[in-house]
Amino acid sequence: MDSFTEHLHSHPISAPGPASGLEILRPLRDWIDRLDVNNRFFAHQVCRIIPCCCPFERTFSLMGREIHIPALCELNPVYNELVGLRFRSLSYLADVCGEDISHYIC
Repeated sequence: MDSFTEHLHSHPISAPGPASGLEILRPLRDWIDRLDVNNRFFAHQVCRIIPCCCPFERTFSLMGREIHIPALCELNPVYNELVGLRFRSLSYLADVCGEDISHYIC
């Protein structure tokens, strides 16, 4: 092996450290993950505010060509936490409150 290959094998690629730009949102992400859904009104509000699918994703035709705009919501740094909160809210309404949640499903 040449010295360059040895250098690559001896220094594995690591994830960005705490100085990365998204780590500043870690407290917000943790707070959203810790939110406990135990109130019917709160669960309904969460399900109304957080959409079940990205409202920006579109496919349309322009001059005979199909153009697809991808789901931009996934660029949101707290997207996964919000989806988790919505899922916990739906589970609370269905399992604990016994409500029909079909009107919240896309």
